[in-house]
Amino acid sequence: DGVPIYLQIVNQIKYLVASGRLVSGEQLPPVRKLAEQLLVNPNTVARAYRELESARVLSTRRGAGVYVCDAGSPLNRRERNKILNERIDILLAESRQMNIDTEDVIKLLRQRSRFIK
Repeated sequence: DGVPIYLQIVNQIKYLVASGRLVSGEQLPPVRKLAEQLLVNPNTVARAYRELESARVLSTRRGAGVYVCDAGSPLNRRERNKILNERIDILLAESRQMNIDTEDVIKLLRQRSRFIK
């Protein structure tokens, strides 16, 4: 993918917060546990958590763990749009590789949106 693993973790957690799957006050797994689950170095997860703390998405409570911040949930509109635009870029790049016209992608999105609530 070319995106550093810690940034992939950052982006995924931001997506989970923006989508409401992670809510304000919810505890995240400890660094070591998440690293084991993702099969990555604990330093990678620690770096992602630090990045998310500096962005005020997560907060660390000494001896209690890492939590989603009140201010981080839901993410602001600009951040949500950024996440969605990144996913749209991937969709458009893949559709171009398959020689699918942008208008056809839009039609497919409209069709699929009828099935998603």
